[in-house]
Amino acid sequence: MKILVVEDEPKTGDYLKQGLVEAGFVVDLLRDGRDGLHQALAELYDLVILDVMLPGLDGWRILQGIREAGKEMPVLFLTARDDIEDRVRGLELGADDYLVKPFAFSELLARVRTLLRRGNRSKEAETLRAADLELDPLRRRVTRSGKRIDLTAKEFALLELLLRRQGEVLPRSLIASQVWDMNFDSDTNVIEVAVRRLRAKVDDGFEPKLVRTVRGMGYVIEVGGAD
Repeated sequence: MKILVVEDEPKTGDYLKQGLVEAGFVVDLLRDGRDGLHQALAELYDLVILDVMLPGLDGWRILQGIREAGKEMPVLFLTARDDIEDRVRGLELGADDYLVKPFAFSELLARVRTLLRRGNRSKEAETLRAADLELDPLRRRVTRSGKRIDLTAKEFALLELLLRRQGEVLPRSLIASQVWDMNFDSDTNVIEVAVRRLRAKVDDGFEPKLVRTVRGMGYVIEVGGAD
């Protein structure tokens, strides 16, 4: 699960990131509102945690930008603004929860987990398909033409990402950040190796071939494409 935290107070931001990472989440921390909105729209996040008072762009505007772009990931406001009017405003703009500072991290973590379960329930329950390839996120099961295919955790995450964004060419940098939580290093071939192994499992012996390499750009799952 990947979380974006937009918090300009250094101690609070670092505390949040450390606690969430220790709880098993992948966390991006930004301290400027404009950067936060850009990141929220550019990457895939399961949850966004926003302060209200931020340099560049306040939390209200960030939330508006997220919702106007059609992004439906849960948003949690974490702010010192505790007026009822502020809480109502946040919820009316499309926030999913509102927690006032100072806060207990245990309560924040409980709210985060609740929002993630709520926000991902329908998405996770959906079986992803391309031709006769099927991926069941809840049962962690992959089949092709009814035949069970065993994948490693990284191969499963890679295939799920490709299927969720089927037809879209995904650059190596995005795959690296989403699947391996790392910045793309042009000197490493870890992604190429993983794609080759995934292709051997889900394409070899089957038609049509689904996992395509787009030279100089990245990888895509596309029914009817040719490598």
